[in-house]
Amino acid sequence: MHDLIVLWFSWVRDWGYGGVVLLMAAESSILPVPSEIVIPPAAYWASQGHMSMFGVVLAGTVGSLIGALVMYFVSRRFGRPFLLKHGKWFFVSPEKLERAERFLARYETGGVFFARLLPVVRHLIGIPAGIVRMRIVPYTIATTIGSAIWCTVLVWFGNEVLGSEPQLMEDPEALMRALKAKSLPIIAGVLVLLGLYVLVVRLTDKKADVRGE
Repeated sequence: MHDLIVLWFSWVRDWGYGGVVLLMAAESSILPVPSEIVIPPAAYWASQGHMSMFGVVLAGTVGSLIGALVMYFVSRRFGRPFLLKHGKWFFVSPEKLERAERFLARYETGGVFFARLLPVVRHLIGIPAGIVRMRIVPYTIATTIGSAIWCTVLVWFGNEVLGSEPQLMEDPEALMRALKAKSLPIIAGVLVLLGLYVLVVRLTDKKADVRGE
């Protein structure tokens, strides 16, 4: 894994925006490419004049959208039977699949948006979205906005962390640990907002049921 991380670092450095797009597309699929070792180093090199901050956010968002759309259409094409049979190879158990389907069927666009801001979940949200045949336009909009926000947060972290500790560029694993530690308050905030969103949706549904009666 260490050798892979070093290789991905070199892709971002040598390929610039193209490397960011490619790796973030992989990050939005089932491939284990952490966005924490893609966007922050790109932001650091942008601060050195090799790229622009806006360009890094844009490339990261485009890559995330590409990967998310690939997952969506593959899942839509092959559907539940394929994942129920082969999901173990992608770390997707039938129980996880059913929970994700129920969540997405209930919360749709908002669910996709918040999923794009959460670790692990954002890699897999395209699978249930494709299976339940979520409408492509809301899926694309929610994915784009969520990915842009996440990439912007990582660019900011990259400047904050690497600006004060540039030696982390020589130690990718230490960089991942530092970024994850500093991102915990952001993730906690997203979870709180997600909880409030779920609560509002459920309360709204109950009121609608009462009026329907």
